[in-house]
Amino acid sequence: MTSKPKFDFEKEGHLTIGHVDENEIDRVAESFKDRSLFITGGTGFLGKVLVEKLLRSCGELKRIYLLIRTKKGKDPQERIKDIFQNVLFDQVKQLRGEQRIFDQVVAIAGDVMLPGLGISEQDLETLRNEVSIVYHCAATVRFDEPLRNAVFMNTRGTKYMLELAGTLKHLDFFAYCSTAYCHLHVKTLYEKPYDPPANPHQVIQACEWLPDEEVSLIERKILGDIPNTYAYTKSLAEALVVEKFNELPAVILRPSIVIPIWKEPIPGWTDNINGPTGLLIGAGKGVIRTMYCNSSGYGDFLPVDVAVNGILVASWRNITAGTDHTNRVAHMTSSNDIKVSWAEIIELGRWVIENKVPLNGVAWYPGGSMKSNYWVHYVCMVLFQWMPALFVDALLLLLRYPPVLCRVQNRIYKGFEVFEYYANNVWSFDNSEAVKLRKLMNNKERKTYVIEKIDLDLIDYFTNCVLCARRLILKESDESIPAARRHMKIMWFVDKLYKGMWLFGILYMLYRCFFAS
Repeated sequence: MTSKPKFDFEKEGHLTIGHVDENEIDRVAESFKDRSLFITGGTGFLGKVLVEKLLRSCGELKRIYLLIRTKKGKDPQERIKDIFQNVLFDQVKQLRGEQRIFDQVVAIAGDVMLPGLGISEQDLETLRNEVSIVYHCAATVRFDEPLRNAVFMNTRGTKYMLELAGTLKHLDFFAYCSTAYCHLHVKTLYEKPYDPPANPHQVIQACEWLPDEEVSLIERKILGDIPNTYAYTKSLAEALVVEKFNELPAVILRPSIVIPIWKEPIPGWTDNINGPTGLLIGAGKGVIRTMYCNSSGYGDFLPVDVAVNGILVASWRNITAGTDHTNRVAHMTSSNDIKVSWAEIIELGRWVIENKVPLNGVAWYPGGSMKSNYWVHYVCMVLFQWMPALFVDALLLLLRYPPVLCRVQNRIYKGFEVFEYYANNVWSFDNSEAVKLRKLMNNKERKTYVIEKIDLDLIDYFTNCVLCARRLILKESDESIPAARRHMKIMWFVDKLYKGMWLFGILYMLYRCFFAS
């Protein structure tokens, strides 16, 4: 077994919260009291955590309207019921009562892809008369989304939202949830607007006029140096929001790579395996064994509960002070406080999976390393990912089971085409606004809406991430962990045997070439 990883930042002193006076007022919660909110993207990862936090910590708000489309035959009301069945909402249901939550959260049937958001006139009238706070979080986060779809969802959808916001009679705050990774040509990103890569109105018009096939043909030329449609369309959407700064109380919030919950309400909770969690699961299952990556580089990761806390604190500041007296762009980032290299993440993940939380059905013993040379990585990928996948799939076919691993490796290969760009570049993010906000908060607010580096234990954090992914996404029960450990030992033997056979084969060939004659 490997030794427990150590991290340099753990030697630093943590920020601490002083005594919380029971008479202190939660001014963040007060700023939402008796208000109605309109949220898009409330069924997504960030959106679910945002809704849960609002209900739990700002329970005196009047109502949350969620824009929800019909999906898989389920209408918006059914989908809201499904959302609240998620374990994420168990704590708030016990705290507030299930009926109270259903009274506070109302579905608005619609779709950001449709003109006018597809909202009925009756619902539009309700929003115009009641809503004073808007969070636009809806987006496609697929990096390989076809350009036309990404423009319609991320850019034109934002345009529609801004048009709706302009008709709200009591609007005090409009927040566009962007991303810190949307201006990739800027290596140090400051909390200010940046010029878009193109005119967003012209791009929208072009995508409306041209069929999918023609947009696909010119997609690479349109994107230029921008590696994916996600970054491109989010930067266009920011430009649309900036255009409205003189007309609307609008701000741009830029969270970095949002990862599973750190602390509340369920440590490690996630509803997807994007980001580092996906790497840990892939490596833990033995299907990822090599990566082309600058091992000393790092990404900027932010637990989703901390991102949501930052959104709410920024909302309070802008609502009470007014957007004319605040910065209109704010970052929710972590790398100025904590930097964890890609190598440390992999070392950490390997230790957690080997020593604490093994996964079921491991295809190969976890191992491998990062490569700074692409061709070395490519050779290792063929030898230690594709060839074992072919071997296992051949056995499955002989046993009359459908092949699996080659399909998985194909998906990993496509995913790495996106990942490698970010893994081999490093960006820095100014977070001056977060530093200012920390100084404005009282102890009660600092405890309720944590946006500081406090007692973060990465071993515990990633253990919780893998456990939640195991239980909630992979559907593997805790009772199966002992069997997973036994299977891991078997795969260790298979791994050593496979490597031994290759080594023997190479030595034998060398012997035949140089000594046999």
